[in-house]
Amino acid sequence: MDAPNISVSGGILDLSLINRLLHDNETHILAVINQKGGVGKSTTAINLASALAEEGAAVLVIDLDPQGNTTSGFGIDKNDLEADIYKSLMGRKAFKAAILPTDIPDVYIVPATLQLAGAEIELVRKKQRETVLKRKLKPVAKYFDYVLIDCPPSLGLLTLNALVAATGELIPLQCEYYALEGVAKLLETTKLVQATNNPDLQIEGVLLTMYDARTSLSRSVANETREFFGNKVFKTLIPRQVKLAEAPSYGEPVTVYAPHSKGARAYRKLAREVLNRG
Repeated sequence: MDAPNISVSGGILDLSLINRLLHDNETHILAVINQKGGVGKSTTAINLASALAEEGAAVLVIDLDPQGNTTSGFGIDKNDLEADIYKSLMGRKAFKAAILPTDIPDVYIVPATLQLAGAEIELVRKKQRETVLKRKLKPVAKYFDYVLIDCPPSLGLLTLNALVAATGELIPLQCEYYALEGVAKLLETTKLVQATNNPDLQIEGVLLTMYDARTSLSRSVANETREFFGNKVFKTLIPRQVKLAEAPSYGEPVTVYAPHSKGARAYRKLAREVLNRG
């Protein structure tokens, strides 16, 4: 089998990704999704990607949030990008041209800038607007074991594109008041996507974030979530920790910034759980 070339910032994808084509491995495309903000979507996308790579997986992260927190969290300068997810979705740059290597071996990213905020309006004018990302991603997904799509905190066209492209949803839930508020709307949207564009879409798992075992509130939210979602809830609990909050300002996953911290250990445990489910 001849290994094709995929340009990445003028270079070629790592040989390990090309070698992956020699094996018939399934690509898991996970939308990291919750229409509420501040629940740990970007933190999860960054650190799960890094932890999966530590376990030997090749990972592509797609930053689909105009805030670009995942892009910044990998230390990428958003002011110095020739291609990004916005230009790719709009057909101004090839998708493969927007794939950048990160400083984490086997982790790549399609970055986002504030320009992406205009995509919701511009996508409306496109034919099959809800399948744009799926069509762009299809030729390159085979190079990766996991694709993580960091969704914006809304249920608009960008999020719809993520759900149509995904094989599963990873739903972070903050262990605070009203954690389950809005989940019904997300599940309703999921059913709509299953019925129209993506019948294979499933909930990969629900992740409890910002957990503090010292508080009855965290324990109560965890119990309530498990009652609602059953075995879809990951056993791993992501703690509320300063190191997790600090790491993005240094442009590093917590697994690099503070590799022995509770947060790093939690995301490594989550990665193993995700791999076992896959």
